[in-house]
Amino acid sequence: MKNTHPQGSAQTLAGRITEWLTFDNMHHQWLLLAACFWVIFMFMVASKFITLTFKDPDAYSAKQEFLFLTAVPDAGKLPGEKHFSEELKPTGKVLSDSRLVQPLVYMERLELIRNVCRDEALKNLSHTAVSKFVLDRIFVCDKHKILFCQTPKVGNTQWKKVLIVLNGAFPSIEEIPENVVHDHEKNGLPRLSSFSDAEIQKRLKTYFKFFIVRDPFERLISAFKDKFVHNPRFEPWYRHEIAPGIIRKYRRNRTETRGIQFEDFVRYLGDPNHRWLDLQFGDHIIHWVTYVELCAPCEIKYSVIGHHETLEDDAPYILKEAGIDHLVSYPTIPPGITVYNKTKVERYFLGISKRDIRRLYARFEGDFKLFGYQKPDFLLN
Repeated sequence: MKNTHPQGSAQTLAGRITEWLTFDNMHHQWLLLAACFWVIFMFMVASKFITLTFKDPDAYSAKQEFLFLTAVPDAGKLPGEKHFSEELKPTGKVLSDSRLVQPLVYMERLELIRNVCRDEALKNLSHTAVSKFVLDRIFVCDKHKILFCQTPKVGNTQWKKVLIVLNGAFPSIEEIPENVVHDHEKNGLPRLSSFSDAEIQKRLKTYFKFFIVRDPFERLISAFKDKFVHNPRFEPWYRHEIAPGIIRKYRRNRTETRGIQFEDFVRYLGDPNHRWLDLQFGDHIIHWVTYVELCAPCEIKYSVIGHHETLEDDAPYILKEAGIDHLVSYPTIPPGITVYNKTKVERYFLGISKRDIRRLYARFEGDFKLFGYQKPDFLLN
């Protein structure tokens, strides 16, 4: 008994060692297998991420190193297939983590412009040459690579103040005298037309570009009130030179002695032969010509189009996209000032013939369609 016990113990010990080694080997195999599955899973996730992020590398501008976008699919493409055309290439700068996804509304606006620009039936109303007149409307901020196209009567004074501060002419918006904002000898805002052709093309291709629009008819009402009724900047030539010229040609009742009326203004703007008067009025017409004539949206690929009606959202977004939100803020917007006022529009057009209103719409139809404003059937029918 004494001789066999050690042998049995040894055998038992050997068996346990063998069993442990077998278990340990299986354990390592399972760990290895699990590790392999993990690597494969991570590779699939990484591949999907890379596919989503770099599916269309040409859709990203040089300024954007990392940016997720959401866009409306092109006509003819599958609903789930995303594609960014040349016109939709964003030129904004890198967004913060909280704004990685670009809101759909801004891409939809660019998509709408692209589609209307392709509509042959609207070509005469949506296209214009990038002439000196257009280049004179575009203000330059080289320091931050920004181009802003001026569309008068759409809150442009405030955007000019933003650019004046960015260009370093004044340390803050509050310190800019009102008489300096529109004095292009003192405000430090160069126009794009002041550069050579090569420099113009370089800026048009690489800078962040934007402008603001509002309902076309409401803008015309604002222009009429500002220039012919209130005239807060004391610009006498509107009442004493331009108004008489419009009255002489377009007033039907020759015995009427009142100053210019909105009806006269509407007839002038809706006249297909208005250009001969435009030439006499010179650059003063910028307050009422179309957005197409001012900014050439079918020829220049803008980064963002802001809307006056949604300026509370659009202004901070533009500053963020341009990469300047940490440097300057858009001035406070008085409550309700940007809301579309249908009642006011109806009041101003009251008594004006349907024929004259339809002719006016015919001229501004391109603006309505390019920027998604509803056709004013309540005035036309």
